[in-house]
Amino acid sequence: MSDFFRLEKQCSQTDARAGLIQTEHGKIETPVFMPVGTGGAVKAVPFNFLNNHPIILANTYHLYLRPGTEVLKYYKGLHNFIGWEKPVLTDSGGYQIFSLAKLNNITDEGFYFRSHIDGSPHFFSPEKVIELQNLIGADIIMPLDECLPFTSGQNQVENSVKRTLAWAQKAAVYHNSNPAGNFLFGIVQGAGYQSYRKMCAAELTALGLDGYAIGGLSVGEEKKQMYALTGYTAALLPERKPRYLMGVGAPEDIVESVKMGIDMFDCVLPTRNARNATVYTGKGKILLRNNENKYIDYPIEEDCGCYTCQHFSRGYLRHLFKSREINACILASIHNLFFYKRLMSKMRQAILAGNFKAFYENFFNNYKI
Repeated sequence: MSDFFRLEKQCSQTDARAGLIQTEHGKIETPVFMPVGTGGAVKAVPFNFLNNHPIILANTYHLYLRPGTEVLKYYKGLHNFIGWEKPVLTDSGGYQIFSLAKLNNITDEGFYFRSHIDGSPHFFSPEKVIELQNLIGADIIMPLDECLPFTSGQNQVENSVKRTLAWAQKAAVYHNSNPAGNFLFGIVQGAGYQSYRKMCAAELTALGLDGYAIGGLSVGEEKKQMYALTGYTAALLPERKPRYLMGVGAPEDIVESVKMGIDMFDCVLPTRNARNATVYTGKGKILLRNNENKYIDYPIEEDCGCYTCQHFSRGYLRHLFKSREINACILASIHNLFFYKRLMSKMRQAILAGNFKAFYENFFNNYKI
């Protein structure tokens, strides 16, 4: 397990880091953005356009409900089922406790929930969630945790953090007793309270897990609050373990968080926004449906090497969206994920070259939020 993560270089002027994660299905250079393939597919993106990404994310809750455990067993895991040969990280389903609160009931033993598909009853324990992720064949797995609204009261947060820690300990025991060649992270919760995030980070660190995630952010709080808690929590985590900021995905938020020492990110933002005609460039967002793009005969970004920018103009992409063509969503998603991958690569190169601070300043001088 000691070879799982290697810290290659840390910026001398900030906390930005470059590292290397090694899994059975390949290596992952950090900082890294993980495209979200919740149910085993990244929406509107053919797999051949994901080849430059070293890892994708899938979700235990959704895969458990559909296609279901029997299908995953038959195909001997998600990699075989979807034809993906690179690493996969699976979320535990803990976020669904938060997002589907009306369909579940949380206890110290786990959470009872009704399927959002057909209303059937189910139960996830901390042990079952690890068992399911082993069945999926994920390379990096997450324990069951409880994500609360950011403005939750102190008593609620204290009880939730204690429950998340108890679940993490049970998950670690099961993981160690049922080795599957994968790597278990802990998830630091605590809503908007530094004291509970400190407690959570300390007790998770004591478990000696393979990596650590920061959860419960980007759930409606102001950016300055998110940045403050990200930096505070990142500083509490072990230097020689990967740090993963869950669900945060705006380009400016990623650059800020890399500066604070975060290694891994995931978010539906680049593909969701692409399907709604919003694309990213080094100067900020472009709304492709706007009339100003009607007669623009050059691509989204002229120095971009993605398939979309190499072949199509903004004017044509606007036409596709206005015509409700499926290709509009596909081509915009291809560009956005390429933009994110290039952004992560540029940051990594800047860290390794010792000029990340200059990159950071240049990014915000050019990027219009």
